[in-house]
Amino acid sequence: MIAMAVDPDQSARTLSDIVRDRRAELGLSLREAEERCVDPETGTTLSKTYIDNLEKVAANLQPPSPARLRALAAGYSLPLALLQAAAGRQFYGVTTAATASGKTQAFVARFEELDDADQDRVLAMLEAYAATKPKQGEK
Repeated sequence: MIAMAVDPDQSARTLSDIVRDRRAELGLSLREAEERCVDPETGTTLSKTYIDNLEKVAANLQPPSPARLRALAAGYSLPLALLQAAAGRQFYGVTTAATASGKTQAFVARFEELDDADQDRVLAMLEAYAATKPKQGEK
């Protein structure tokens, strides 16, 4: 697939990996994380039990709601798009291509509908076009 993750360095990490590592990076206890993780839109809070279960990938773990993802983003000072992409990978097996305009998502969706030969032609066309464009900063 030609999709690019929101952050290339995070492209294979699950939501559980990111949450566990970020809490450690911030030096937060589960209680401190619980206090920080509040959805700014709805006021939804995350319990320390939920955070712990998410980090440990508990057997009964359900995909997080949008409110829970916003609470994690706020509490851990992480981009919501990063957490959404990671949740998609972990819970639904999807890879996300995110841009503000939505053009990348539309391109990837249509690209995946093509057969292998047509995909190869499109990639060759993109490479040829990119090769004719000046590099950023050049004229």
